[in-house]
Amino acid sequence: MSYTDTLCMGCMKDIGEEKQCPYCGFHTDSPQLPPYLPLRTVVADRYLIGRLLDSNGDGATYIGWDLEKKVTVKVREFLPDALAARRPGELELQVLTGCEIAFRDCFQSFLELWRKLARMRGLSALVLVVDIVEDYGTAYAVSEYLDGITLRDYLLRSQTGYISWEQARALFMPVLSTLGTLHTAGIIHRGISPTTLIICKDGKMRISGFSIWQARTVKGDLTSQLFPGYAAIEQYGFEGQQGPWTDIYAFAATLYRSLIGSTPVEAVERATNDKLMIPGKFAEQLPAYVINALVNALQIMPEDRTRSVEQLRNEFSASPAAAAAGNNYISQLQQSHPEPDTASDKPVENPIRKKSSKGGIIAFAAGAAACVLIFTALWFTVIKDKIEPNPQQQTSTEQQGFFEKIKSMFSSDDSTTTTVPAEDDKLEVPNLIGRSYIDVKNLYVSKFEFAATFEYSSTVAQGLIISQTVSGGTMLQRGSKIDVVVSSGYEWVKLPDGLAGKTYAEVYAQLTALGFVCERQDIFNDGTKPVDTVSAVISEKMKNGEYRKDVKLDIMTYAEPATATSDASTTVVVAE
Repeated sequence: MSYTDTLCMGCMKDIGEEKQCPYCGFHTDSPQLPPYLPLRTVVADRYLIGRLLDSNGDGATYIGWDLEKKVTVKVREFLPDALAARRPGELELQVLTGCEIAFRDCFQSFLELWRKLARMRGLSALVLVVDIVEDYGTAYAVSEYLDGITLRDYLLRSQTGYISWEQARALFMPVLSTLGTLHTAGIIHRGISPTTLIICKDGKMRISGFSIWQARTVKGDLTSQLFPGYAAIEQYGFEGQQGPWTDIYAFAATLYRSLIGSTPVEAVERATNDKLMIPGKFAEQLPAYVINALVNALQIMPEDRTRSVEQLRNEFSASPAAAAAGNNYISQLQQSHPEPDTASDKPVENPIRKKSSKGGIIAFAAGAAACVLIFTALWFTVIKDKIEPNPQQQTSTEQQGFFEKIKSMFSSDDSTTTTVPAEDDKLEVPNLIGRSYIDVKNLYVSKFEFAATFEYSSTVAQGLIISQTVSGGTMLQRGSKIDVVVSSGYEWVKLPDGLAGKTYAEVYAQLTALGFVCERQDIFNDGTKPVDTVSAVISEKMKNGEYRKDVKLDIMTYAEPATATSDASTTVVVAE
């Protein structure tokens, strides 16, 4: 019997003859469902595959065992679900017919990303990549396995649900420095969020969750994985190139969640109705230069946003320039908004917005370009005298206590198990179908995390929830994630060019393939037009040159006159 036969495939600890792991609870008879690698598969004659840890559009991550070094590792497999599949009982990955070029491009992106990461050694906030191999028709990136919990889990388990700026600075600034080095190497994460930042046993935070760019952008070749509230607007397919500023938005949104205790409003929602707010008690506590830095980093439009890590670090450093910027910003607010007679503890939406520098986006960004200017003059006037003259003089006692608290969340032995919330912290999942997604998120923000997928619908109004993965009435742990499908309303599309003059059969086939329902209407002509060719396509459901995809289109065709004396003519009017 090999020593690996007694390893638990859930945590890679030796459990002897036990059927259920005493450390992580994994049962030895638990199967690994396809298309993922079966348990105990060996990759490249070296890495033993354990249970699936997570997966997204570009691949799957497994816990693994390095047979050579005899240590636990993480193994990331390139497994694009939209381009390839693995048949049950087989290990070789099969590229889907017609997807060969896209698979090759994404495969090269995967290798390039992980090879770059493998060269990034010595960065304090980065998980070390130790090997990159190819096997079973695909590629694998192997990295060190670190015991830890996600930032999201840590915040949920904390007493308040948020941390102070002093604590956040100790955690986030090393991550920001590492992010800057990655950007210099041409690596953009595109997925910074509380679920991809890991707090380890040493109390330090590290970046995980890397994926190729095709999996972090809507309308790409792969199933996209965006983190609602943390993904920048340009990742949703809106105008704007992606770059370091894309990560800066996500970093600032994650810091906002850590300081305020609530997930920021999604960028696509802020674009039309910016409701990112902050309660007064937080505005009183945060230094003005931190507010100024968040404001600049959380701008909706990429061109209005902080452009580099160096710039953001300077704004968070409380340097004289940064402090002056904070003072000037607050002074402008005070001049525009006189101090109210009384103060309130209710959240207040900030009315001040920046204009986009691109004329072509102004219409789109009229309600959007606004930044996360989340703080009204009411709160700024409260904190104007609380700007720290020298915030570098931190209370080291507070930071030390903070790191001790993090370390205490891990067991004293080598177990990989983490603290599980009490059973009585379960809540009943409400029935969300037919309710406003924005209202649901605001109402249940302290109870559950919501991840939305948007789909067009001709029966459910825009913004309402179509379905939910966890049924109403189910008891679920506080803080658990619930996936919902949200209606994007009707789909409006432009008709293909060059339809006029084609035969009815050609146009009918082309439009029905696009999802339209077509109906023929004949227009008699004087014989100068070819019979059975299309003159126009009309619909009452049209706006701005686009047609509603789910409605019937009338195809006006030419036909021979019924009698020789017919001189009827028809004028086609397209209803706006």
